[in-house]
Amino acid sequence: MDSINIFWFRRDLRLDDNMGLYHALIDDQPVLPLFIFDTNILNQLEDRHDPRVSFIHQQIISINNLLKSKGSSLLVKYGAPIEIWKKLIQEYQITKVYTNHDYEPYALDRDKKVASLFNGHGITFNTYKDQVLLEKNEVLKENGDPYVVFTPYSRQWHNTISDKNYDPVPSALLFKNFIKKRFNEPLSLEQIDFKPTRIEIPPASLADTTLKHYEEHRDFPSMDGTSRLGVHLRFGTVSIRKIANDARKKSKVFLNELIWREFYQMILWHFPRVVVENFQTKYNKLNWRNNEKEFEAWCNGQTGYPIVDAGMRELNTTGHMHNRVRMIVASFLTKHLLIDWRWGEAYFAKKLLDYELASNNGGWQWAAGTGVDAAPYFRVFNPELQTKRFDPELKYIRQWVPEFQELNYPRPIVEHKQARERAIQTYKEALDS
Repeated sequence: MDSINIFWFRRDLRLDDNMGLYHALIDDQPVLPLFIFDTNILNQLEDRHDPRVSFIHQQIISINNLLKSKGSSLLVKYGAPIEIWKKLIQEYQITKVYTNHDYEPYALDRDKKVASLFNGHGITFNTYKDQVLLEKNEVLKENGDPYVVFTPYSRQWHNTISDKNYDPVPSALLFKNFIKKRFNEPLSLEQIDFKPTRIEIPPASLADTTLKHYEEHRDFPSMDGTSRLGVHLRFGTVSIRKIANDARKKSKVFLNELIWREFYQMILWHFPRVVVENFQTKYNKLNWRNNEKEFEAWCNGQTGYPIVDAGMRELNTTGHMHNRVRMIVASFLTKHLLIDWRWGEAYFAKKLLDYELASNNGGWQWAAGTGVDAAPYFRVFNPELQTKRFDPELKYIRQWVPEFQELNYPRPIVEHKQARERAIQTYKEALDS
C-alpha cells in the first residue's frame, strides 16, 4: 500500500486559492481529497429541505466534476468524523492530513479528537488559516489582551496587515498531485436523508458596481447594494483573500465590513462563552419577558410593524435578510418585545443561508446591548423612523408585506413609545440589581 496525504474539505469548498489544499499539494505525497457529511451537524438540522445542505451538495458535485476532468475524484463520506477517520486509517497508509482552521466550539472539539487519533497512528495533522486574513492572537493590545471594542481593533488590524496576507495561493495549478483514482459518485441528498431545494445563490464574486456604490446604497433594502457574499464566505466557495484584495482597492467601507467579521471571529476564539452567555455579565439579571405568542408573531412577520415583518418574511422565503433590516428586527425583538437575544439568534441560525456563528452571535448581542462594543441599552430603534430613512418609498415593504395598508394586516403588537420606556426601565433594573 502506497503512502498518501489527505486533504479534508470543510468550510473551504473550492479548489482555487485554498491555503490548506495548497500546502497539501506541494508536499511529496499524492493527495486524496475528502469531504465528510458530518452527522453530528446534520442531525441538528430540523428542516430536511435545509437549503444550506443543497448548496453544499451542489458545491461537492462541482468540485468532483472538476477533479474528474483532471483524472482524480473526491471521496465523499457520511457519518461522524472520528468514526470515518478510524476506517480510513485502516484502508489507507496515511502520512499527513491537511485542512484549514475552524474556530467554532464544535469544530475545535472535533479537531482535538481527530488530532489525538492521528497522533496515536503517527499521522501528522496540519491546519492553516484560510477563512480570515488575521486570526486568533494576530491582533492584540500591547499588553497581550484581545480587543473588545471594534474601532481600536480595526486600527490595529490595519497596522498589522501586510500585502502578503492578501496574496492568493496557486492551489489550482497543482492538480497533477491529486491521487489518480475514481471513487464512487458523491452521495445524493436523499442518501443523507435530505431533500433537494431550489435556492437562489448570487455569484461568488464582487461586482465593481457594488463596490463603487456600496457606501451610498448598502443601507437601503430595496436596492441591490450589498455583496450577497455571506453564504460564499461561510462555506468557503470564495477566497477571503480575493474578496478583501478587491475591497481594499475599491471600497474601504466594504473592507470595514470584512474587518467586523474578523473581529467577531476573534471574539469567539478568545471568549467562547459568548455562544450561550451575555458577554457583559452585568446584564445576566435582565428580566426577559419571553412571550411565546409575540415571538411567533415576530418569526412569522406578523408584528404589525411593516419593516420588521418585511425582514422576517424575506428571511423565511429566501434564507436572506438585508443587513440594515437584520439590525431593525433584532432590536425590535430584544427591546420592544424584551425577548432573549438567544431566541432570535437561534431562529436566524435555522433560517439564514449565510449563518455564521461568530457574526450572528456578535450581531445579536450588539442589538441587545449585551455584547462587545454593544449598542447602549437605551438605543431602541424606532421602526417607523428606520422606514422613513431607509425605505422612504416603501418599495421593500410593498415587496414583502403587500397587505400592510389593508384591514387584514395586524395591528402593532406593542406601541413604540411604551415599549421603549419599558425596555429602558428593564435594563436599568438589571444594572441596579
